Amino acid sequence: MGEREIDQALVERAQAGDKHAFELLVVKYQRKLARLLSRFIRDSAEVEDVSQEAFIKAYRALPGFRGESAFYTWLYRIGINTAKNYLVSRGRRAPTSTEFDIEEAESFEDAGLLHDLNTPEATLLTKEIGDTVNAAVEALPEELRTALTLREMEGLSYEDIAQVMNCPIGTVRSRIFRAREAVAEKLRPLLGTSIDRRW
Repeated sequence: MGEREIDQALVERAQAGDKHAFELLVVKYQRKLARLLSRFIRDSAEVEDVSQEAFIKAYRALPGFRGESAFYTWLYRIGINTAKNYLVSRGRRAPTSTEFDIEEAESFEDAGLLHDLNTPEATLLTKEIGDTVNAAVEALPEELRTALTLREMEGLSYEDIAQVMNCPIGTVRSRIFRAREAVAEKLRPLLGTSIDRRW
């Protein structure tokens, strides 16, 4: 019996009123769903809340689940929609670079193979990288720091930055390039990247 069949058997038991069967599905998928939702929501407490809400919605919608897709794919859709609704209700948007499709949902079941990013070493490295980036940005000449900040932190277009800084777009591009190169140079020892690669 494969994973999909095991899930389907648990779903059928849960649909028949066996709450323990649904609890087993929650235990099986709560970490995977939380990992997936963390691609939308950065705060771990918020991820936990949204994940719990997604499971509650799934439980309420369970009578309508017909098994046309894998349980996890169905749960995945509920989780993503719940996360998007949560972000909208908070006046935030889901990251535009995080577009998923059903095939990715199916393959994301293998996410357990990914290493856990919450290890003490990873946390320390993340803090070290953040500190290094902040120090590198602070050390930049003012015009480079301003251009980089307007682009990366504020999300302004090159045209808008040129207006703010009262200079040609070519100058803005040059300043941002030089600023990125300076930051990359400081990050190379931490990331172990070669001189010919920025990150």
